Amino acid sequence: MTTTPGISGTPAYLSGDLAPVPDEIGAFDLPVTGTLPPELTGRYLRNGPNPLPGQDSGHWFAGAGMIHGVRLRDGRAEWYRNRWVRTRSFTEGARLLGPDGLDRTAVSANTSVIRHADRILALVESGFPYEMTPELDTVGPCDFGGRLTTGMTAHPKLDPVTGELHFFGYGFMPPYLTYHRLSAAGELVESREVEVPGPTMIHDFAITENHVIWLDLPVVFDMELVGKSLPFQWSDSYGARIGVMDRAGKVTWFDVDPCYVFHVGNAREDASGRVVLDAIRYTRESFTSIWGRIGGAANPAAETGGAVLHRWVLDPATGGVTEEQRDDRAVEFPTFNEDLLGRDSRLLYTVSDDAVVKYDTETGATLVRDTEGRPGEAIFVPAADTAAEDGGWLMSIVTDHSGEGSRLLVLDAADLEFVASVRLPRRVPAGFHGSWLPDL
Repeated sequence: MTTTPGISGTPAYLSGDLAPVPDEIGAFDLPVTGTLPPELTGRYLRNGPNPLPGQDSGHWFAGAGMIHGVRLRDGRAEWYRNRWVRTRSFTEGARLLGPDGLDRTAVSANTSVIRHADRILALVESGFPYEMTPELDTVGPCDFGGRLTTGMTAHPKLDPVTGELHFFGYGFMPPYLTYHRLSAAGELVESREVEVPGPTMIHDFAITENHVIWLDLPVVFDMELVGKSLPFQWSDSYGARIGVMDRAGKVTWFDVDPCYVFHVGNAREDASGRVVLDAIRYTRESFTSIWGRIGGAANPAAETGGAVLHRWVLDPATGGVTEEQRDDRAVEFPTFNEDLLGRDSRLLYTVSDDAVVKYDTETGATLVRDTEGRPGEAIFVPAADTAAEDGGWLMSIVTDHSGEGSRLLVLDAADLEFVASVRLPRRVPAGFHGSWLPDL
């Protein structure tokens, strides 16, 4: 993830590429350079923090959620619009922890946006998802018929074979971690506590064909920080481990070198039954650097925070684990062809400062595309007429450094060559995660 130093005393998360926009707008018949593939008919949606004018949320992660959407159809860019997610926190000023206890509808809903079982959901890990319309109007909070009693991660995993959606919630009070599973029809069919020693911040996880992969790492809830910033900080005493949970709920834990992971790539089981996990790994130093910057602290460290691609190989049969740094380039927001989620795959896409980076995780080869501006997460969209793992496109909102504007960039996922770009009617602040929602 990237940040820009604050200016004139303004926190980094309110300035430069992160500076919020002041209002909601809409525009039609957007200018296109190049040729949009007609197959790209649907909506590109991207979520991120965007506090109301004059508000200071105290941390980049805490700003009110805003979804930016671009509607593509038959080679045209029909519209752009941006809308705040109207949660109870946004409309009423409700607080997650208020006088009446925990209110999981009082959230920012600012981290990602997905579609499952014909519901579009804006997500943040601290509480319930909020359902949105295809035009980005807010429907309201979703607790799956009252069955969800924890938060919902912003990084659920859709099994491409079963159609089930796996996710989890974590909290600062027991149960600290709860696993959930939605059916393909959107019904919450399983919830199970997973024992961890304390209130660790678990932002992401992974699944394979037969396992769920947990990241129990040393960034933990700190009550003394409540009301001052996001109440999490690095703990040298907590330890670091990765868990491999089978579908019956048994977890095998593997101690690993201390680190933190915001985002995983893919995970898979190899021919020997070992679990192979690729993710973007922060050291203690790189985590505390980036956490301070996005929390408003003055810090001259590198903007990317120095996170790098890393691989763990976990053997449930022997309890052994190996880990390896795969590259020294600072990257974030790993994506891949999610038709292969949890199965054998070798290609991974990440973003760095002013570039999209493609990895062949089998050979170690890299391909770098200069984006002539700050790219957001590059979403992979598979093409219908090919079985190639990289047969498709990457879509990313890129913002130029002048602060004047942004564009939706479309690259060929095979060679990272330019396909098309859509000029957006305004600058889009750097944000988090999005989705491509093809027309059904």
